[in-house]
Amino acid sequence: MTHTNPYRLTDPPADGPSGVSRGDVLRSVLWAVVVLSTVANMAASYGGARTWVHLLCGAVTVLCAGTLVVRNLRGHK
Repeated sequence: MTHTNPYRLTDPPADGPSGVSRGDVLRSVLWAVVVLSTVANMAASYGGARTWVHLLCGAVTVLCAGTLVVRNLRGHK
């Protein structure tokens, strides 16, 4: 005999609870790196840092943003 919970609004998923996937973790890390590198680039601009600092921050931002775009486009196919 199956016991049902009268207070549950929905049925539990048949395959069990779904955890956080590696893709979700990677996407969160990429967004965090994009934000941090953008903030570092702004701080370098206000601080009068050398050109290579700006280039490095910009390259990291572009690589992470590009990776996010590619992952998003591949996920919709």
